[in-house]
Amino acid sequence: MIALMKRDLQLALRSGGGFGLSLAFFLIVVMFVPFGVGPESGVLARIAPGILWIGALLSCLLSLDRIFQLDYEDGSLDLLTTAPLPMEGIVAMKALAHWLTTGLPLTLAAPVLGFLLSLPSEGYLWIFLSLAVGTPALSFLGTFGAAITVGLKRGGLLLSLLVLPLYIPTLIFGAQSVTLVVEGQTNTSAFLILAAISLFTFALIPFAAARALRVNLR
Repeated sequence: MIALMKRDLQLALRSGGGFGLSLAFFLIVVMFVPFGVGPESGVLARIAPGILWIGALLSCLLSLDRIFQLDYEDGSLDLLTTAPLPMEGIVAMKALAHWLTTGLPLTLAAPVLGFLLSLPSEGYLWIFLSLAVGTPALSFLGTFGAAITVGLKRGGLLLSLLVLPLYIPTLIFGAQSVTLVVEGQTNTSAFLILAAISLFTFALIPFAAARALRVNLR
């Protein structure tokens, strides 16, 4: 399992498709917001948590189709299905590798980009914590969508349409857990629900994605 995750990490870092592209897209989204809504710091501070979360969510979408597609094209996925490894474990390792190369860099970059959006000082810690807790759910849900669309031509658009509705609860409670702190309110409920969503995806998605892969590879 560990060897499989290391292999995916090496492939992602060599190609740059996950790490560099997602970070660049995140930066572009954040930089373009002041041009669209104006440079007023009060307006930017009010919408900063939502913009940072939306930027991270869309950045995660960019590399989802690579989770299984490359292995499918070179035949590695067929070999993995016949290996003495549980398919659920393979799915979990691939989701974890996606988070390490996409979700984790976005989480680390968010507080820095928050400065560009005049994020209040109270929000820096919580934008980091909310993304650290919520982005694994994005990777696991994206892995489920990638398993459903593996092998399909032009599956990237279908993958986005399938995954985006599943991302909505994570987006709502992730942004809310930061916004409430910025407004001087308690965010305990929103943050706990966000953590519960991630734990739910950890428990369920590997089995659902493994089932989808078995059906698609018959």
